[in-house]
Formats: sequence, C-alpha cells, structure tokens
Amino acid sequence: MDLFFKYLQYEKRYSPHTLTSYHTDLGQFAAYLQQVYDITDAAEADHTIIRSWILTLVQNNIKPRSINRKIACLRSYYRFLLAQERVKVNPMLRIKAPKATKKLPAFVQEEPFNNLLDSFSFEDTFEGQRDRLTLEFLYGTGIRLAELINIEPSDIEERAKTVRVLGKGNKERIVPLNDSLLLALDAYKTEKSHFLGDNNSVKLLVTNKGRPLYPKFVYRVVKKYISLITTSEHNSPHVLRHSFATHLLNKGADLNAIKDLLGHASLAATQVYTHNTIEQLKSIFEKAHPKA
Repeated sequence: MDLFFKYLQYEKRYSPHTLTSYHTDLGQFAAYLQQVYDITDAAEADHTIIRSWILTLVQNNIKPRSINRKIACLRSYYRFLLAQERVKVNPMLRIKAPKATKKLPAFVQEEPFNNLLDSFSFEDTFEGQRDRLTLEFLYGTGIRLAELINIEPSDIEERAKTVRVLGKGNKERIVPLNDSLLLALDAYKTEKSHFLGDNNSVKLLVTNKGRPLYPKFVYRVVKKYISLITTSEHNSPHVLRHSFATHLLNKGADLNAIKDLLGHASLAATQVYTHNTIEQLKSIFEKAHPKA
C-alpha cells in the first residue's frame, strides 16, 4: 500500500485531499478483510469478497457517492497490483458501481453575497482583511481550496491583473483578478506588514502566527461569513467556486471560458453548472409565459 500511495502522489500526482480519502478507504477495506475473512493481504481478495464489502457498506447506509469513491480507490489499487504482478486477474473487472443520484452544485445567491463583500464592515485588522481577501479570492476567481492556500506573492501580477495557479496534476493556469479583489489584496498586504513585519512565509495567505493557511482554517472563515446571508448548510469553500461558475453562466459567459477558468480537464465537468441555469430559466418561463 505504501508503494501504491507513492505512485499516486509522485506519478499520478493526485491531490492531497484524494490521497487522504484513499488512505481511509483502503484502510477500511483492509480492516474488513482481516476481521471478516482473516486476510492480511488485499491481493488475496477475489471479486466475491469485494462484493461482500460493498454490500456491507450499502447495508450501513453509506451514501452511493462515497461507495463509488471507495470502488474507484480499489480499481486504482488492483490495477497497480496487476502492473506489479501481485495479482494475475483484476477482481474489480467484475464489480459494478451503484448508481448515484446526481446533485446539482450548491451556490449562494449573487446579490446577497456581493452585498456582503461590498457592504459588510470587515475589521481594519490583519484578521479582518485576511478574511475578506480569502472570500474575494474564492468567489472572484473560482479557484479550489488547495490552490488558494498555495498561492505565493510572486504568483500575482498586479499590473496584468492576473494570478498564476497550480491546479490538479501540477497544471498551471492564469486567472484574471477583478478590481475589488486587488483592493482587498492591497489592504491585506498593508495590515500583514504591520501585524507580522518581515514575515518569511512563502505563501500569500497566512495565520496570525505567520504560517500558511490550512483547509480547516479556510472552512471556518467561509462558514462564518456565508452563515450571515443564508441558513443553508452548504457553506464550504467549494460552494464559492460553484457560485463563481453559476453566476458567470447566468450572465451569459461562454462555457468553454468557464472551463478554462476553473481548470477543468474536460467540458463534461463544467456542464453540470448548466443545470442550475436551466432551473432558473424554467422559473422565469413559468412566471412569464402566458401558457405556462
């Protein structure tokens, strides 16, 4: 398993989030093999044993989406074992994933959130300006959480109004910055200089102790402010990425342009946002058309 995870990290370049999830999934599978079948080597498991684990997950009311991720993990793992000649036959070829209902991406309403950014009195402190810049970056660029916390000052070209982002698979892309974000950036840098002095962190956004931001910290910041404008439980940083894409599409932005801004590898990943727009169009149609 250690070799497998090194392969995913250094050759496949999986994200830290995916690696953590796969660690959990494989750990759970290994524990099941040992407890139920007294098997300590996953290479000894056949398709019937794997099916029994999946059935156990279903019976324990694990969501289909989570089960599908665990199946994807095992598929990668057994492909790796096959390539390493640890197994002669890939047992996952006889495993079918359960159908998962597709959920539309959650997003915040455009007007309330923009009012929050424009009218809310963020404190003129290091913490207040850092919070504001965090929100401006997530909503103003649509970047992922991992991309946000890895931004370095040298990645930003203020004259060109762009930021260089390192996305999944170590793929770089250039994302434009709006004027509101640039103003928030200037205010943050001023407060950061007063609060931390010559901070030597290589990352742009840092904690009160001058260390790079970490995922849970950003989650807390986003939840704190989104809860001011909605009672929805959907208040993660990724919701602001969804909001960025949905609001652009609602304003008539080209789907291919949104794909490039988000750093999606294919247009299929971006098309999910068209469902939100279709729902909006249906609502307008039903209210406005005389025969609706």
